[in-house]
Amino acid sequence: MAKKTPLYEEHVALGAKLVDFAGWMMPLQYESIVSEVEAVRKNVAVFDVSHMGEIRISGSDTAMFLDWLLTNSFSALNVGQAVYSVMCNEKGGIIDDLIAYRIADNEALLVVNAANTQKDFDWIKLQSKEFNVQVDDLSNEYGLIAVQGPKSESLLSSVVQEVSSLKYYHSAEFTIFNKKCMVSRTGYTGEDGFEICCSWEDTPHIWRSLFEIGESFRMKPAGLGARDVCRLEASYLLYGNDMDETVTPLEAGLGWVVKFEKDFVGKDALLSQKERGISRRIRGLKLEGKRIARHGMAILKDGKQVGTVTSGTFSPTLQSSIALAMLDASLKIGDRVLVDLKGATLEAQIVKLPFYRGSVKTTSV
Repeated sequence: MAKKTPLYEEHVALGAKLVDFAGWMMPLQYESIVSEVEAVRKNVAVFDVSHMGEIRISGSDTAMFLDWLLTNSFSALNVGQAVYSVMCNEKGGIIDDLIAYRIADNEALLVVNAANTQKDFDWIKLQSKEFNVQVDDLSNEYGLIAVQGPKSESLLSSVVQEVSSLKYYHSAEFTIFNKKCMVSRTGYTGEDGFEICCSWEDTPHIWRSLFEIGESFRMKPAGLGARDVCRLEASYLLYGNDMDETVTPLEAGLGWVVKFEKDFVGKDALLSQKERGISRRIRGLKLEGKRIARHGMAILKDGKQVGTVTSGTFSPTLQSSIALAMLDASLKIGDRVLVDLKGATLEAQIVKLPFYRGSVKTTSV
């Protein structure tokens, strides 16, 4: 039986097409995927991301523990800052990608992928044994709403002016529509945006209140379909498609989240891979025509398989068929390859990522 987010009834009322995603009934689309992508790119859209997992780490060893657990540096964060990272196993394979928020000196909140919440919680508990920390799964206590698009700041600052001062990958507590929330300037669309974390019970009130003020901004609800297109246009990876426990962050193009100057789970394996040199890596492809490359399709060059498609879509923003693929490391940007579309082949060119850069802010962290 699929679980329901606190906004399930809202999606039904808005006429969403609902699908089972990672064990949750989620909106795939409302009006159409293309119009929802356009709302994200040109105005503002809201997504229900309450299916994501929230795991709290607390205790005197919080910073030390998270430096060990994550490849990126957590102890370098000030209270109110966040960092994107991966969590690896001993072989350097990616257990999950996540955002870690420093809530207080000795408290952190990890927002993890819905499909991995239980696996992540078990792994974190196992790794925490030698540290003075408590690990709590709060996933059923919080709702999460993503407000994304170039007009997201204008919309939210019309409710709480102070959100304008939030820097990228920073969070703070605000009272929004008379409810206490943690608001962060984060998102996974390639546009400027915010994520509102609030109590499960308060989520429908905040969602409905956003719609009351959103009309003048031409705000639309957006579903999983638009979210997937937007993240792929921005070249953000999707766990389970572009990376998993058989893929290392170096192969996934996430070397920037690996801080070798500290100890962390999987460091030795990644160091040895770095010294050997990687044999494969994630690259971007632009395909001829409008046909879509699907996950698992073979990539060919000179009659040999040189890689596999990990994600693909037709980009309405770029009016082009795009894909991410795990390719032989010898292939370079500008090289041409063939995508095996199960019977027919289609020419594609390896291109520099990201495919699209929108209004998303930047950070030095």
